[in-house]
Amino acid sequence: MSTALQTAFTPEDLLRLPDDGKVYELVDGQLVEKGMGAKSSWVGGKIHARLNAQEELGHGWAFPADTGFQCFSDDQRKVRKPDAAFIRRGRLPAEQLPEGFFRIAPNIAAEVVSPNDLFYEVEEKVAEYLAAGVELVWVANPANRTIYVHQADARTLQLTENDELTGGNVLPEFRCRVGDLFPPAPAKAPHEATQAGGPVG
Repeated sequence: MSTALQTAFTPEDLLRLPDDGKVYELVDGQLVEKGMGAKSSWVGGKIHARLNAQEELGHGWAFPADTGFQCFSDDQRKVRKPDAAFIRRGRLPAEQLPEGFFRIAPNIAAEVVSPNDLFYEVEEKVAEYLAAGVELVWVANPANRTIYVHQADARTLQLTENDELTGGNVLPEFRCRVGDLFPPAPAKAPHEATQAGGPVG
């Protein structure tokens, strides 16, 4: 991640940025760029689409990667933008969306690991989300096609592509095969039935 150079920014500054402001979070008064590659962005879109299906069923609200959450007690000006998020129905006053950033934590926050992400940065985000009250944090890693599920009770599950990702008690209706959230794996080279002396047959 790269940090833009300026003395300090506020959440209001972030809202006033042009469209490219969508790719920034706000941490310690600095703009921090979310540098996602094509694969990571695609995976985030797939997760959002699956959560959006739950929205269409009336279970809540699904949000894409440019949605900001200003819900952190350690720094009330911090703004994080998970790659996908979900808020259960009934948590928003009159079910109305705010004009600015959310001041409540989502029930589910999903982060997709990008090639430039550092391990400690991802772990830091997970800890921040959980401390803010997020009940489920999904960390998808396209490199090894796994998803880590971090839960509010401090348990962590590692799911591989043939496992099922669920919304647990947060979103019981949500079920999805992990592998369906990643692009198809590269085809393996076909086995050549050859011997040292040449082709067989």
